[in-house]
Amino acid sequence: MGPVDSYAVGYARPDRWSRQRPEDTVSSSWHAVEAHRPPAELDGEVELAVCGAIVQVWGAHRWDRVGARETACEECKRSTTHQLSRAG
Repeated sequence: MGPVDSYAVGYARPDRWSRQRPEDTVSSSWHAVEAHRPPAELDGEVELAVCGAIVQVWGAHRWDRVGARETACEECKRSTTHQLSRAG
C-alpha cells in the first residue's frame, strides 16, 4: 500500500479512548484518520486514528487545518507530516 493522500479528522469522545494512552485522550482531542475514501463519507463513523486512538470522524473538518491546533494529537501530527511530505 502506498502513502495515504488524505486524512479525515477524528474526535476522541469520552466513551472512546485508547488503551495505550487513556490519559492523552482529553488533552489531544483531535486525531488523524487515514481516509481511503472521501472524508465526508466517513462522517460520524467510529474509526482507528493514526496513533491508535478510537475516534469518531468529523467529515466537515480538514486535518491540514485541525492538525495545526494545540489540541491535536502530537503522534498524529508527526505521523501525518512524514506521510504528507512523501506524497505528491
